[in-house]
Amino acid sequence: MDGIAADPIYLDISVPPGKKKVLPVETTRHAFAYVFAGSGTFGNASDLQPVKTDIVGSAGQQADNRSLVLFDRGDEVTVQAGPEGIRFLLVSGKPLEEPVAWRGPIVMNTQDQLRQAFEELNRGTFLKT
Repeated sequence: MDGIAADPIYLDISVPPGKKKVLPVETTRHAFAYVFAGSGTFGNASDLQPVKTDIVGSAGQQADNRSLVLFDRGDEVTVQAGPEGIRFLLVSGKPLEEPVAWRGPIVMNTQDQLRQAFEELNRGTFLKT
């Protein structure tokens, strides 16, 4: 396989206080935003997801510093900056079209692989150098 399968695109976005910005997103990609300064509200966001961080999902919910916002499929992301503005990383990538088994910090393709990874972690053999 050549390159990175997801072919990610990263955009560092700043929106001044009280302003609105609409950003295009290719409909063939999945997208999320990670807020690292200020606050704001996002449109076209998904329901809350089980990620270990502050997660904002539903449209109209306030996203603060260190919030992760996941988006449904669509062709744009809309953000309304709060009183201090907002700065976030918008990431999009091609779907891998693979099953995902996820628990804590480990992501695998199947529950069996996930179980094996935690067994190796407990034995101290998970990371091989």
